[in-house]
Amino acid sequence: MSDDGRVGIVLVSHSAAVAESVAELAKGLAGSGDTVAVAPAGGTAGGDLGTSAELISAAAASVDRGAGVAVLTDLGSAVLTVKTLLAEGDELPEHTRLVDAPFVEGAVAAVVTASTGADLAAVEAAAAEAYTYRKT
Repeated sequence: MSDDGRVGIVLVSHSAAVAESVAELAKGLAGSGDTVAVAPAGGTAGGDLGTSAELISAAAASVDRGAGVAVLTDLGSAVLTVKTLLAEGDELPEHTRLVDAPFVEGAVAAVVTASTGADLAAVEAAAAEAYTYRKT
């Protein structure tokens, strides 16, 4: 773990391709380059659809830079898997937070906000605010 003061972002999807694509999209739209650590955690270890506690834990450890880790999820069982890991207490880095936000829009908002050096609470708030984005 390096202590560069940036919040890390983990994107948990039932599909590895979706998690990877949303990570790429968020980093590209944010223009964050390598300033924000973003890790996809999609599918199972065997490459099937589903969620993997091991992949989520590894992704969180890989983006931990000392300022916390924001975890965004796509669907219900991904949420349950992250909640279980948080409840266990030692499976995720300290200051890891499950963020209630829309997956794509929230990921972009989280990465943009984290790239400014904002703290975990601000990253969470920006991602959650994405629920208010109107498309009409």
